[in-house]
Amino acid sequence: MNEQTVIIKRRFSDKLKKGYPLVEQGALSEKAKFGHEGSILRFVDESGVFIGKGYYGKQNKGIGWMLTQRENESINTNFFSGKIQAALDERASLFSDKHTTAFRVLNGEGDGIGGLTIDYYDGYYVCTWYSEGIYSFRDHVYKALESIMSYKGVYEKKRFASKGQYVEDDDFVMGERGDFPLLVKENGITFAVYLNDGPMVGVFLDQRDVRNRIRDEYAKGKEVLNTFSYTGAFSVAAALGGATKTTSVDLAKRSHAKTIEQFSVNGIDYEAQDIVVMDVFNYFKYAKKKEKTFDLVILDPPSFARSKKHTFSAAKDYTSLLQDAISITEKNGVIIASTNCSTFTMEKFQTFIKDAFKKEKLSYQILEEYRLPDDFRTNKSFREGNYLKVVFIKRVG
Repeated sequence: MNEQTVIIKRRFSDKLKKGYPLVEQGALSEKAKFGHEGSILRFVDESGVFIGKGYYGKQNKGIGWMLTQRENESINTNFFSGKIQAALDERASLFSDKHTTAFRVLNGEGDGIGGLTIDYYDGYYVCTWYSEGIYSFRDHVYKALESIMSYKGVYEKKRFASKGQYVEDDDFVMGERGDFPLLVKENGITFAVYLNDGPMVGVFLDQRDVRNRIRDEYAKGKEVLNTFSYTGAFSVAAALGGATKTTSVDLAKRSHAKTIEQFSVNGIDYEAQDIVVMDVFNYFKYAKKKEKTFDLVILDPPSFARSKKHTFSAAKDYTSLLQDAISITEKNGVIIASTNCSTFTMEKFQTFIKDAFKKEKLSYQILEEYRLPDDFRTNKSFREGNYLKVVFIKRVG
């Protein structure tokens, strides 16, 4: 495949040389006219010194990813086979864990292939493509999968429509089609997933360690509120951990049936739990009015959300969200504050926590923190890739 040489500005070339994998739009020293997405790019600094090779593919603030710093390495089936095999080797212990049958196999730039993730669901694989550029290597990747993996079937998700939205299409790729819901395990908890039904399958795998901690250490004897609950995975963990009752709140109507399903496949009486279809912000108002309080409150909002009356941005509004949560948390109760927003650091996130308690004139104690689990490998040079931030906070005052 032909390679196009691209000159990188000095302040950006230093970052790339140190292993930063995303090629930002502003990094180009001149307006390069690229061909189609997926074109192989050869990056050099302003002195013509080789930096690395990658591909052209628009994703968020980037125009592509660097894949190798080896000048003679070709981006072909062998390249992808090597990266995928290395990723599989890193997850060997998970493949042998009978209590966990759903996890991440390849985590984008953390495993050397920016723009692509691969997840495992009890014999099935799901490839998620984040740009047309990386999708142009589809044949190479699937040939690599066929040569080194045994599988029941392979599905894919395309997340490169406008603003990274899901591309509606038949998600099935090869092997045999699954019977859904597919029941998978996570630390012994059962989850019903659908690999063929839109961009999200039914459970967010990056919260595995947090759910496990809730079940094993925080839920027993507690009344639990799970906000932005999606399919109720945190609620299931809490119920299995001995919570006296869980309340799951989400605006999406389909969350009600999905949450019932997740309780049911775990043998939990869903009628003994509360499942509320409501704007979370309206629920806070309702709870305050009714003087409802909780021992454990879980906050896991999307980075950005819009309803008829509310617009939420994690970067701007998390402090006020925490204030709402604090107001209905019992004294000595715990708030689990989580965000997947990559635009701010854990340090900044903790300033939101500090500001929220200061405004409420209450004190708090940080009990523990969580980042991405081990299967969500990250690149130390690319801090944005370690997006998950979870803080367990005890309301002291």
